[in-house]
Amino acid sequence: MMQAFGKFATEYDLEYLVEHYLYFNAPDEAITAEDLPRLLKKKNKTVAGTIFLYNPAMAPEGYNVDTTLSEQGYAFDGRYTPLQFNKLMDIFQSRVHGFEGKLIEVKYLFNYNRPDIEPTSVMETFNEDIEKLPSFQLTRFSRELNYHDVRNIRLSGKFVFFAWGNRFDRHHPNILAYAKSIFDQSAKIGKERAYIYDPGLRQQMSEEGVRFLHPVAAGKLKTKVTEALARAFDTNPPLPTPYEV
Repeated sequence: MMQAFGKFATEYDLEYLVEHYLYFNAPDEAITAEDLPRLLKKKNKTVAGTIFLYNPAMAPEGYNVDTTLSEQGYAFDGRYTPLQFNKLMDIFQSRVHGFEGKLIEVKYLFNYNRPDIEPTSVMETFNEDIEKLPSFQLTRFSRELNYHDVRNIRLSGKFVFFAWGNRFDRHHPNILAYAKSIFDQSAKIGKERAYIYDPGLRQQMSEEGVRFLHPVAAGKLKTKVTEALARAFDTNPPLPTPYEV
């Protein structure tokens, strides 16, 4: 069994999932959102690692992602809330094992909480914003809520499992550079890095282009990717490794 919790924030009518944790229950155990701050006070003991995705499309329990949370009357109170499961959460619950009684933090390249952002003008704005981050220029999306301060990024646990997909192209070079800087920084601060990669790219090319397969795949890759995810995490003690699909 697995539970998911998150914290949402909004600024200028844009909504962000600013924190996201998965809790892998021990037998006959469940926690509440009120228990989470207590667990996070001892992150070095309670958080096993970090999964890095592209952007969230999540909703609190009782809400959905079809419209904004504001339109559904959600109160952005700054508290943790249980999250509605989706296909991605179902995959993590069924394929990631060995972390009973532990948390895994989920981080995103961009915290903007909206499904299907590609291809849209959102990508263009992200690319333009990233160029402004080192300066004091205004960004369209919140610096604090949407982006990471890469040099000071905090990654919980011993490992980072990169699963943000292959959404990088020549039209958005700043996004690619941003992703690569996070990948490189994770090594500098001593994290074990893991991911699932396409054999056609080879491991070195996947790292150079930070192109890592997303757990939700379609067609022929669907079953292969979820099986690879299980095998990537099938270590003792549990510490994921790079795995070829």
